[in-house]
Amino acid sequence: MSKDLKGKSKGFAAEFREFIMRGNVLDLAVGVIIGGAFQSIINSLVNDIIMPLISAITGGIDFTNWFVALDGSDYKTLAAAQEAGAATLNYGTFITVIINFILMALVVFCLVKFLNSVSDRVKKDDAAEEAAEPTEKECPYCMSMIPIKASRCPHCTSELK
Repeated sequence: MSKDLKGKSKGFAAEFREFIMRGNVLDLAVGVIIGGAFQSIINSLVNDIIMPLISAITGGIDFTNWFVALDGSDYKTLAAAQEAGAATLNYGTFITVIINFILMALVVFCLVKFLNSVSDRVKKDDAAEEAAEPTEKECPYCMSMIPIKASRCPHCTSELK
């Protein structure tokens, strides 16, 4: 058991509750759930849109039927080889997974790039607002920085215009 700041021992349940309620853990959980949903969208994009386009462009090549049967037999399709119980090396499926990964990385890259540009734009707007509205001015007598609304300098006590 660990001890809290006062030196008292905490129970397992209290420690776990404290761990789970941290902001980072909750953010991570939400990220994993959204990532899983996002992965299914990317899988559908690859399997239902990209791969048929690639097949059409390459003359009907179907990556899912690119395999090597390890029992030495010749099967027309991967499904037939699997139905016969043959061990197969499915390199076409691997190519599909690589395309999935590249597309996922591309989408995440574009999303991060977009969010960074939005964040930079907000920072520039905030900086422009701060630059447009000064809060201090320089005392013409002692050259100290003083609040812009001051009528008398707190450093040299000069009366200001």
